[in-house]
Amino acid sequence: MSVPNFKSKYSKKPFFLPEELVKCQRKAGKFFKNKSPQGVIFCYEQELLEYILNHYKIKKINNPYGDMYLLEKNKVAVIGNFGLGAPTVAIIIEEFISIGIKKFISIGTAGSLQTNLKHGDLVVCDRAIRDEGTSYHYLKGSKYAYASDRMIKNIEQSLKKHNQEYNKGTSWTTDAMFRETVDEVKQYQKRGVATIDMEASALFAIARYRKIDVGVIFTISDCLVEHNWDPKFHSKDTH
Repeated sequence: MSVPNFKSKYSKKPFFLPEELVKCQRKAGKFFKNKSPQGVIFCYEQELLEYILNHYKIKKINNPYGDMYLLEKNKVAVIGNFGLGAPTVAIIIEEFISIGIKKFISIGTAGSLQTNLKHGDLVVCDRAIRDEGTSYHYLKGSKYAYASDRMIKNIEQSLKKHNQEYNKGTSWTTDAMFRETVDEVKQYQKRGVATIDMEASALFAIARYRKIDVGVIFTISDCLVEHNWDPKFHSKDTH
């Protein structure tokens, strides 16, 4: 059995659209009422969100999924405390796309699969292995989903401008955290896969399907290199 189970799904219309859900949420006062921002930053770590709140002029806005704020003269929104995993972020980004937002950056943590990636290192993800279920409801089966070239270029230019060292590489995306196996880790290590995460491949697939730009940046929070889990989620290096 493969995903999706309904083989002709890709040629069929969806039962309902994100625009319809947004319309309901707006009636309940839970979504943007005014002009939408140009871009959205998904922020998975509470410490990063608190840094933004403490260092930028922000305005809190209503939304149904987490804590969301406008900054940079209302051009950019940042959302945090909305949960983890491909299905969750897929629902949220779909609604944002439906109101006209076309640029997204996902900033989170990832596990290292390579010896050169240490706790606190930055990784720009250029493609992701599709080992989750969400992406297959958007694009036909393929091994990888790819980041937006334009967004990668912009992210790299910004990191270089701020003299920030970073790596670039492939991530293994899985939404079954507690079913990652040692044999899988060994396999992906041999193939040069840099990190493991829970959202990237779904975000890239949705971006391609909806013709918008998505970029993904990771901070290394835990290491699987020696086949023993070495977490440093709350380390200052990670945040």
